[in-house]
Amino acid sequence: MIHCKDLHIKQGDFTLNDINFRIKKGDYVVMMGKTGCGKTTILECICGLRNIDSGEIRVNGTEISKFTPAQRQIGYLPQDGALFQTMTVAQNIGFALKIRKWDKQKTEERVNELARSLEISKLLKRKAHDLSGGEKQRVALARALSFYPDVLCLDEPLSALDEDTVTEMYDLLKELKNNHKITVLHISHSKIDALKLADKVLIFENGTIKNINTSEL
Repeated sequence: MIHCKDLHIKQGDFTLNDINFRIKKGDYVVMMGKTGCGKTTILECICGLRNIDSGEIRVNGTEISKFTPAQRQIGYLPQDGALFQTMTVAQNIGFALKIRKWDKQKTEERVNELARSLEISKLLKRKAHDLSGGEKQRVALARALSFYPDVLCLDEPLSALDEDTVTEMYDLLKELKNNHKITVLHISHSKIDALKLADKVLIFENGTIKNINTSEL
């Protein structure tokens, strides 16, 4: 569960006031709104990459606003994937486990498990800069899932992909939704993304977030 209550966020001249929404545990929610309205800012605040000025962020009942990103145990996939270009795929997937001080054997087992699940085992020894766009997103998703997060935040994960790759990613994200007990917040401009994936949709408009069903799109 994600609960944002009375959030006030200031970023230079940009401010967000009285942001309130709640996402039920296990739901796949797509947040939509115009470019520049603050969707990514809210996502980064939830993940601990930006600070809030006041308000509360709760995940599964725990107030996490003062936690470090690692303490929040939230998987995060930024828009560009943000892979370490000179690392191998295996090193990228295992990075979050390394900073959490998993031992080498358990890290290797988890990396191989995710690689099989996301069908990227053949890429493990490749460097990230040699990958296609779809391959990079699969690796970034594996890294975000590596430490068994309860919550996954996705920032426009499909926006830069070709049509065939987007179809593959829809299948992959549907499988994630159906087979894992994980709460997902997915930022997107695409109604198709919402219709294909979402249980609920959050519409961010005029500084207010409204919760709707996909049938209302």
